[in-house]
Amino acid sequence: MSRSPRSPLGRGWRLFRLGLHLLQGLATVTLIYPFTDRATHKKLRQRWSAGMLRILDVRLELHGDTIRADCMLVANHVSWLDIFAINAVAPAAFVSKSEVREWPLIGWLAARNDTVFLRRGSRGHAKIINAEIASLLDAGHNVAIFPEGTTTDGSHLLHFHAALLQPAIAAGHPIQPLALRYLDLAGDYSRAPAYDGDISLGQCLSAIIREPGLIARIDVDPPLPTDNGLGRRELAQAAREAILTHVTGPSRHPQS
Repeated sequence: MSRSPRSPLGRGWRLFRLGLHLLQGLATVTLIYPFTDRATHKKLRQRWSAGMLRILDVRLELHGDTIRADCMLVANHVSWLDIFAINAVAPAAFVSKSEVREWPLIGWLAARNDTVFLRRGSRGHAKIINAEIASLLDAGHNVAIFPEGTTTDGSHLLHFHAALLQPAIAAGHPIQPLALRYLDLAGDYSRAPAYDGDISLGQCLSAIIREPGLIARIDVDPPLPTDNGLGRRELAQAAREAILTHVTGPSRHPQS
């Protein structure tokens, strides 16, 4: 049975709670992070990300394999919600374009939550970033990438940029595919969270909060080893095919 879109009052209340949650995140990073270690930061990030999903009435569902530590997580990219969905189950360092670092507040928070900022078109900078990613993986942390390089509406996949996988390959760490899908409460595909095309952040947020509820489903495939002689293009294709199986599969959510 479908539910009606949320009322203006309900949407306003959700936006108010979202604003308070962002302020809480800012206070946590400012007042607690300087006096705690990385393991604590990851727990706090996981809890905060799960809280963000709850406020937006997004139920997280995890299916498939266990997410392994020290893996490069390779996921399709649909929405800004993707980062919170992944962080809620496996706090990770994300690789992002350098422009995000300049975004007010968001860039500052991202920089203090292990985001690795990649300056496109600079080979020298890419070497530095690759070394930083390898160091994180060697320390037992997950690093997450979106190899499509941009977002889609969640109904299909774009080409995967294989070069982004190189740090994991060079350091000998596995690559683990994650397929992200957003469903409505009936278990069918929803494009409400899609942050693609000319849609602004405000428009995307408005579409999400109008919904009576959403499901963020993550299907986890087994890690792909990088020490089997396959090149980065072959590994990128294998990861893409694994994710594509879930993205183009049945949309209806299995009833329990």
